[in-house]
Amino acid sequence: MRDRTGVLMADAQRRPETRLLFAFVSAVVALIAAFAAVGSTIPLFNIYRAQDHFTNGAIALTVVAYSVGTIGTLLVLGRLSNYVGRRAAAVTALAVLVAGCVVLLNVHAIGVLVAGRLLMGLGAGMASSSLAAYIVDTAPKRPAWLASVASSQTVMLGLAVGAIGSGALVQFAPWPRQLAYLVAIALLVMSAVLIVLSPETVTKASFVWSSLRPSVRVPPQVRPLLPVAAAVILPTWATGAFYQAFVPALVEDQLHTKSPLILGLVFAAYMAPSVFGAPVGHRFKPATAQRIGMAAFLLGWAGLITANATGALPLFLVATIVAGVGQGIAISAVTHGLVSGSNITERAAIFTVIFLLSYTGATIPSLIAGKLSAVVSVPQIAVGYAVLALIGTAYTTAFAKNPVAELVSVSKGSRYA
Repeated sequence: MRDRTGVLMADAQRRPETRLLFAFVSAVVALIAAFAAVGSTIPLFNIYRAQDHFTNGAIALTVVAYSVGTIGTLLVLGRLSNYVGRRAAAVTALAVLVAGCVVLLNVHAIGVLVAGRLLMGLGAGMASSSLAAYIVDTAPKRPAWLASVASSQTVMLGLAVGAIGSGALVQFAPWPRQLAYLVAIALLVMSAVLIVLSPETVTKASFVWSSLRPSVRVPPQVRPLLPVAAAVILPTWATGAFYQAFVPALVEDQLHTKSPLILGLVFAAYMAPSVFGAPVGHRFKPATAQRIGMAAFLLGWAGLITANATGALPLFLVATIVAGVGQGIAISAVTHGLVSGSNITERAAIFTVIFLLSYTGATIPSLIAGKLSAVVSVPQIAVGYAVLALIGTAYTTAFAKNPVAELVSVSKGSRYA
């Protein structure tokens, strides 16, 4: 006769793991939806330029507004999910992103576009830290690379999905200025429902207002890795911002196409391969993977500069894919090194630092390039970004290091609540 008690105990053990897997999938879907909403604006930039007469500098300003909103949120609310819980912070972030999409439904002035992108930045900042930490909290233990790849590359995948989907809707569907945002709103609401149905992974602490004081704190084992992390993250995310702010004009003026779908595909060609490059990097030690990834990233930039000079769209796309694969390898290796040995309460702070570096890399070069765009051509601006890639690659090659301890400590906090 079957031991009914043993069967019941096995079922009881499986139920929490099943709920954690549901939470992991929900967090991944929610982070994809969040950044798909962010990416949905990109194919519309050329429409705003043509119909509303927005300049390249004005478009660059919207990238800065988005990044400033994200950085501000990360500084003030980066640790919020440790107090109110991952789910509450994530749902709030998704609600702010919905508000940003609503504002962008009626863009005819640059101020409206800036306001909408600022709201999206606020939502993306909160989503970045809370959902990335939630992904690591709930990720299955096997394969070992899944947690760092999912937490670091889901953002890139979401941006790619948003850009391609929006580009297709803008080019082929009705309501080209509104439909992409309406679809994004629906995805965000669905994601919020999934998060509400998922289990919490942190024990909520008593909230104190001092936790809102801007602060950047990381565990001691992380600090020696931060300089190389910055050398990887700053130029790769700066390149992503370049694709948002200047590639719409570059594709139209230099590569001779006005297709919103082509624009979305070009942007996705940089973001999407990052997801496929990330698992490759886990075949190597973090320092080796960082060097390989940045070498590929720099090679991609060499191809991009050549394509700009010759007007060759196929070369531009191939070089974009190579750069994207390279950034995927390098960024996932950096993330793996930074989260090694962390526990649940440390992860939100670590991801706050990761995304602060990311959006700093997106903001400062965009702000400088936007000011220069009135007197310098877009191909010349691209050369400046290539130099930044060269500096980051050189520093990473010279100083990349593995985590002090490859052992990942068992979290003191519960994975399930």
